[in-house]
Amino acid sequence: QVQLVESGGGLVQAGGSLRLSCAASGRTFSRLVMGWFRQSPGKEREFVASINRSGGSTYYADSVKGRFTISRDNVKNTMYLQMNSLKPEDTAVYYCATRSGVDYRRSYEYEYDYWGRGTQVTVSS
Repeated sequence: QVQLVESGGGLVQAGGSLRLSCAASGRTFSRLVMGWFRQSPGKEREFVASINRSGGSTYYADSVKGRFTISRDNVKNTMYLQMNSLKPEDTAVYYCATRSGVDYRRSYEYEYDYWGRGTQVTVSS
């Protein structure tokens, strides 16, 4: 079992920045591939970014590439998502998730085993 708790969401104006955090417990964090997903009202949950176990390799959705940065701290058992140049279309509930294995270039929900409850990000125009 892995417990995940997201934080850092909020209301920000377009062009602004936010940093999300995902605190993990229950399993050796450094053995887990981690990812961020998001879901807007009326839409399916979509992949945002993922990171390998060491933090040395990352993978992004085209819609956030160049604006968002995923990172992790294996000492603090925490993953981050730095979001810059935010747009109204980034408004969503953001979820962190984990998967076992080595391959971090995974973007489908079913490929992830454990999920947090999400944190709301709202970007006003």
